[in-house]
Parts: sequence; C-alpha cells; structure tokens
Amino acid sequence: MTNTVDFIGVGIGPFNLSIAALSHEAEGFSSQFYDSRPDFAWHPGMLVPDCHMQTMFLKDLVSAVAPTSPFSFVNYLVKRKKFYRFLTTELRTVSRDEFSDYLRWAAEGMNNLQFNQTVERVDFDEQRRLFVVQTGQGETLARNICLGIGKQPHLPPCVKAATPTCFHASEMSLRLPNLAGKRVTVVGGGQSGADLFLNAFRGAWGEVAEVNWVSRRNNFNALDEAAFANEYFTPEYVTGFVGLNEGARQKMLDEQKMTSDGITADSLLTIYRELYHRFEVLGLPRNARLLPSRSVTGLESRGQGWQLLLEHHLDKGYDTLDSDVVIFATGYRPTLPQMLSPLMSRMTMLDECNFKVRDDFTLEWNGPAGNNIFAVNASMQTHGIAEPQLSLMAWRSAKILNRALGRDLFDLSTPPALIQWRSGSREKPQHSAASLTHYSSKSFEMQPGAN
Repeated sequence: MTNTVDFIGVGIGPFNLSIAALSHEAEGFSSQFYDSRPDFAWHPGMLVPDCHMQTMFLKDLVSAVAPTSPFSFVNYLVKRKKFYRFLTTELRTVSRDEFSDYLRWAAEGMNNLQFNQTVERVDFDEQRRLFVVQTGQGETLARNICLGIGKQPHLPPCVKAATPTCFHASEMSLRLPNLAGKRVTVVGGGQSGADLFLNAFRGAWGEVAEVNWVSRRNNFNALDEAAFANEYFTPEYVTGFVGLNEGARQKMLDEQKMTSDGITADSLLTIYRELYHRFEVLGLPRNARLLPSRSVTGLESRGQGWQLLLEHHLDKGYDTLDSDVVIFATGYRPTLPQMLSPLMSRMTMLDECNFKVRDDFTLEWNGPAGNNIFAVNASMQTHGIAEPQLSLMAWRSAKILNRALGRDLFDLSTPPALIQWRSGSREKPQHSAASLTHYSSKSFEMQPGAN
C-alpha cells in the first residue's frame, strides 16, 4: 500500500530541517523529509578552524515563531549541559562547529526524517490529486512538496574540473589537505575566502610557503551589520520588498550585497593584526599577497601545480600566479533538479535556472490550487537579500506550514515597522506640491496600498 502524507520535503538542509521541526507543532499533520546522505551534515567541508556564524544564535530552527519548541538552540544548550558556560562566553554568534552540532542534535530528535533515500522522480497524479515522490524504496504520495535541495558549488569557467589540488571551498575539510611547503591561492572575497586565507596563513594545514588571496571586489569589504541594515532581515521588510517591480528589487539587492556577503569586522581585524605582527613586528619575509580587483580568467596546469591568469578590473592590467594548490571560495549557483523533469512543462520560470516564486513561497505551476510546490532558498530575486540566509528561516518555515495547513497555526502578525519602507498610496493626491506628504498616526504602519 502506497503511503500518503500531507507534506514531503526533498533535501534535509537547515531550511527543510526547520520545517520538519515546526511540523511537530501541528497535531495530525503528517510529513516526511528525504535526503540521499547517510545522516545529517551541514557544509561539512567548510567546518574549518575558528570559523564563526554571521547570524545570532537565536535565529535558530524554531525560536522566532515557536520559542517553546524542543528543537530550539536554548534547549540544545540545556540538554548538552552547557547552558551556563555558554552564557559566560558572552557570545552573540557561535562557531560553525557548534551550530552544526546543534542542527545534528535537532535532526536526531525528529521522527520525520528519512536519510539514505534519494528522490529520483516527482510527478503529479491528476486522478488522485497528489504528488508522487519516487525514491529507491518506493513511492510516497503527498498533498504538498517542498524543494530544499540547495545550490551547487560554482567554479569559474576556466576551471574544467575539480582535482585534488584545485577545488571548491566546500570540499576543504573533506579533502584533509596537507599544505606544508605549498604555494596556496584562495579565490573569493567573502567570509569563506577570509576564513580559508586566515587558516592557511596561520598554518592550520601545515606551514605554507606562500598564500595569495584574490578577490573581484575592490577591497576586502566588511559585513554591514548596522542596526538599520539589519532591518532588511525582518518579515516587515520582506513584505514590502515582494511588491516592488523587478528593476527596483534588483537595484536594492545590489545595494544591500554587503549586508549578507561581506566579511565580519572581527575577521578582518584578526587578519590585519596577523599580517602586521608577522611582517612589521617580527620582520619575517612577506609570503602573503592580497590581490583585490582581479578576476581569474585563465588557469593552466604547470607541472605539479597551476598558473592563474588574473585580469585587473580597474587598470586593465594582468598578473600571473604560480600555485601548488588553488581553492575557489566562489559561492553557489542554482541548478534545475532532474527529478522534477515530469513537472517542468507545468512550471512557470523566472529565467532558465530559477522558478517563479509567489509571495507565500509556492512555485507557480498549472496544477490544482490545493496542491503546493514550495521552495526554500530559491527566491532571493523576489523575497530579498535575507532569503538565502538563516535569519528568517523559522518565519519562512511557519509561513509555508500555515499555507500547507490551510490555517494560521503560527501567528505571523507583525508590529508596526520602525521604518516605513513603502509609500502610502500609488495615486498622487490632488493637492499642492507643498502638501503631498501627509503623515497621520497610521503612517507608522504599512498602508493598504503598499503591497
């Protein structure tokens, strides 16, 4: 007999894990989440030494919408018998190691996760009005599905294939590299690039002969953590953002890039102090080069190593680098999942690699309105800079579950925003220019025409 559930999640990363955790709050709501891996793991290749989160620990799987859930980070601290010691550290953000341990602990306490099960195919049965999810262990039917498969590591076009000495940063810890005596180049000016550069410079994988840090950006830019910048990571801001036209949304995403893709001030200061101490205080030979404003446009094998061709964006010049090991911290890109092939003709696409996502995180398709295809980390273009981040994870999960349930299990109402992000009306008032802007006591709330 084929099993039927209310909700199936494809992929078990932090985002679908959050939905899985919150679904325990819904009595009588059945769910299953599938992943091909043998157990839970969160970017295991990026668990490098002294690497900290950019997100506050309270922005965990559940706390923003269900603070009494047993899957909260605070409950993790209590169950791990380290609550008081954690408080004594006065940490606002935690290490990636600890947050990864928290996620694994939470996953071990859930009864709706199925590992070692690869989703091979997702189709829709028109007669039964149910999605058909095929895994190696058979079929499961579901009223709703949610795609949480993540994105694929991105390498520059000049990289033909990953090798043991030329690879993406997501594989760093998995490869257990020995960098002793090697010439190392790290490509990428974000937090991952900074973490890798610092650890290589410190000799975390053996004392390097030299280490280079290449970035397309014109400087090694700090994360924008100002109070008002953090308002971009609130439900109130997302509510206003989704109603903007495509051009306005893209303009804002470009403007806000450093609120999510910069390097923490602590990391930058630590790197600068390490460079200063080694070269200015100890007077050791300069074996580190920082190379901003450059793109890697060529990569050729040279004996046991590599030669990189760098193109300078500002002076239009070129550099070459000879390296034994090249690590690309160059981010991730979306790809279309092959398992959705039976449904692709029914989907509305934003472009060739991105689905069109509605305000409530459902994908546009021509199936019955009661059957939803949700997606997480698939709509930054429509939902804003917070979409790939952990900051609004629990809020988004609750919004998805409310839609799947057909009722508001989670109260997602918000107080008046501190910033009035949108205009009060699309219609120009028939008044003189001097009196066009009129603020009443309601001006502190999002006006009905703002969405």
